[in-house]
Formats: sequence, C-alpha cells, structure tokens
Amino acid sequence: MTRPLQPLRATQRLQFHKDFTLDDAVPLVPYFASLGISHLYASPLLKARAGSMHGYDVVDPTVINPELGGEPALLRLVETLREHGMGLILDIVSNHMAVGGADNPWWLDLLEWGRRSPYAEFFDIQWNSPDPLLEGQLLLPFLSSDYGTVLQAGEIPLRFNAEQGSFYIEHYQHHFPICPLTYDSLLQAVDHPQLKEMAQRFTALAQFPQAYERARQARAELAELAKDPQVLKGIEQVLAHFDSSKPEGFQRLHQLLERQHYRLASWRTAGDDINWRRFFDINELGGLRVERPQVFEATHGKIFQLIAEGLVDGLRIDHIDGLADPRGYGRKLHRRVKGLLKLRPEHAQIDHLPIFVEKILGPDEPLREDWSVDGTTGYEFMNQVSLLQHDPKGEEPLGELWSRLTERTADFDQEVLVARDLVLHGTLAGDFENVAQSLLQVARSDLMSRDLTLGAIRRALLALIVNFPIYRTYISVCGRSAQDDKYFQQAMEGARETLNEGDWPVLDYLAR
Repeated sequence: MTRPLQPLRATQRLQFHKDFTLDDAVPLVPYFASLGISHLYASPLLKARAGSMHGYDVVDPTVINPELGGEPALLRLVETLREHGMGLILDIVSNHMAVGGADNPWWLDLLEWGRRSPYAEFFDIQWNSPDPLLEGQLLLPFLSSDYGTVLQAGEIPLRFNAEQGSFYIEHYQHHFPICPLTYDSLLQAVDHPQLKEMAQRFTALAQFPQAYERARQARAELAELAKDPQVLKGIEQVLAHFDSSKPEGFQRLHQLLERQHYRLASWRTAGDDINWRRFFDINELGGLRVERPQVFEATHGKIFQLIAEGLVDGLRIDHIDGLADPRGYGRKLHRRVKGLLKLRPEHAQIDHLPIFVEKILGPDEPLREDWSVDGTTGYEFMNQVSLLQHDPKGEEPLGELWSRLTERTADFDQEVLVARDLVLHGTLAGDFENVAQSLLQVARSDLMSRDLTLGAIRRALLALIVNFPIYRTYISVCGRSAQDDKYFQQAMEGARETLNEGDWPVLDYLAR
C-alpha cells in the first residue's frame, strides 16, 4: 500500500553495481525505514561500462543499467519505498561519459565520422589544434606503447564485423572504427569482383551530402554479401593485406589510419597533447558540452522521464564545477524539473524536487544563490567534522618531521603552490597549454597586444592559476561578478608576488 511521501529528513547512500542490484536493496527498505531514513540516495543508475562498481562511467544515458536489473527492478524498488512513505534521490553525471573501449555508441560514432557525426558537438573537443599533426583529428591516447611500436608489432590489427558490415581497429578492449569513406582502399586491396563493386559504392559516398545516412545502407549490403563464404574469404584476405607486422602491411595500415578522424597515440601523450576535455586527467572519461540544448536533452531525457513518472524525488549533480556554466545549468534544470512535477501521478505528487550539487567550497566561499539549487552534498561540513579528530598540537611535530624527511618547508601554503605547479606541468599540462594557446590567439587578434609572446602568457597564466584561492570563478557574458572579482584579484596579487615585474603587464592583459 502506497503511503504519502515523507519530507526529506535523512538519507541512506546505496552504491549499486553488478553484485548489489536494485532488487538486492528491496528487502533492506523496511530496516532503513525503521532507522528514520526518509530517502534512499542512489548512485548513478544509467547504463555504465560493464562491470562498473560506481556507475559514474556512463556509456548510454537513455536506459537504466541492465546490470542493476534495468527499469523493472527500479520500479520494484520504488514500489517498496512508497509502501514506507520513502523517496529516492538519484545521483546523475552531467559532466562526462565513459569513452574508449567499445561500448559508447555516441563516442564510437564520433570516431567513425569526425565532424560529420551528429555527436561531434556533444564532446568538448578542440578540432582546430595548433599542432599540425592534430588538425581536424582527435588524439586518442589509448595505446599501451608508442604508436610505431604497437603498429609494427601488429597490436592494432584491422578487424571486420560481419554482422554490421563494418571495419575497425582493435587494441585490447578498445575499438576504433574505420570511416566508411575510406572503405574503398580496403575493398580494392584484393582481386574480388563483388568487393571491388562495393568499393565503388563506398567511393561514391563522398559525393553525397547525405553520406552519413547512405553509409548505413552500404554497410548493410556489405554485411549481406559477407554471408557468402567466398566473399568472407575475400574480406579475410583484405585483413591479411593490412597486417602491420609485415613491412608492406605496416605502410598500408598506417596510411589508412592517417585518413581517419583520430590519431592513435600512447597513453603517455595524454598529459601533454590532449585536445579534448577529460574528467580531470582520466583518459576514459570525456567531457560533455551539456551547455548545448541538444546535449542537455539527450543526456537528461531518461532522468526527466523518471521524474515525470514519479519514480525519482530528488537529484544530486556530480561535479557541477566541470560544466562551462553551472549557473545556467542549475537554473535550466530547476525550470525543467519544476515543469515535470505536474505530470507526476497523484500518489507521487510533491511540491518541490530538491537538487543538490557536488561542490568544493573554499573556506570563506558561499554557494551561489542564483544557481537555483538546494545546497551542496556537504564537503564543507565533512571538513568541519574531520577537524574534531585533529589535535592542533600535532601541527608542530608533523611539520618538523615533514621538513626533516623532505628537506622542504613546513609552510603548508607554500607546499600547495608547489603541488599546483607540479599538476600544471604534469597530468594537466596539455589542458594548460590549450588555454595558453587560446590566449595567444586572442592577443594576436589585437594590435595593442600582438607582441605578447607564448612564453610570457604561459608564465603569467601559471602564476595566476596556482594562486587561485577557490576552485574556480563563474565568468559570464556580463563579465565577472563582484564576488568573482574579489577572488580574481586575490589571485592577481599572489601572481604579482611570484612573477618578475617584467611580466606584470601580461597579468594586466590576462585580467582584461
């Protein structure tokens, strides 16, 4: 029997995965209710990478994860919660998706078609790289070693999917699709009349604006042809022709890869050369441009459905600071959710659906009041609780031990600056370089600043970033708010103390 939903009072976090599914939580609900829990707070439930133990590596945001029992299991859990008047708060990942591997259809389509893909604008990619080797290409730092080494060893072989009629490159768990516009060179590689005829079909695709749609039909025809054992034998000869462990195949496969919309590279190149936004420095998590309306709708459609159907009663937004415009996102999400409440069934009616954000606040930084959210997930409170476990008398002996073992200062603020410098020169070097290069282009577009050099911009930018007192600011088309400007000026003052006076004018330029 359904009971009225209780006000939000206390939550119980549940981490769902293949070994603890939605159905596994059902018999625990009465116990949580007896403790006074009003809402379960669930880890992300959308389809994640197979075997994921956390759910933040979403590969398909349009379905509930089958490994957790899918939507039927979610319905059973919510039904049990309603019997106890309890609600469900759902953790959602707006900032990124899992990439690499062979299981994210949006990412694979992007690799296959590049800027022709309908998902080309879904991910945060710098298509116009200053590096000529990356012009119009996506750097894929997923190889176990250097590109030439794995190519020569035959560790990135060409494969054929007979069911789909598609070619791809394989490297361990990773699949890198071959663009259909380059299938002609593959199908012409052997003397087989039917394959040569298909090659002409794929060659002709480039002439049509609808090449993306026509390729689907051409691949379906190739898949149908591949049911013939003789044709399949011919395709196997094609794969052997591109065997890169042999000198001739080495050159053929390399030339084929040069025509793709991506550049395969060693995982070691990511820090320096990456030309797309990741979740911090994790190559397997690609940043989404959720500020674009199409991306917002595509990634949130299932969430909105669950809210409208009365299955979800609150949201927790993961890593909101990764978004280009947290304020705009929060306000838009609030409006959409508010509009969905009137669609909910009578037994699940609520006046307000709370939205909480995962936000790292500085010591004196308040949560922005204009984001239309209900609060943070409580890192700042957790820090205060942790302080109760620390005896202030321990600071001096710990500082002395640190200095003795490292031969460095025990001044924590100075160590923070060193650590930030290390990150910007290490795992986030490529991201830092992208910002510096962008600023250089802006400088060269104005006669008054075109003499600014890349080296000077790098020095000033580094000093500015390492001295930021908070996680980030929230500049908009209207400029910096008074609150943001206060933090920015603190960073400027710290940068001036760090830089030589000769670089101070560059700082002033960056401020403008």
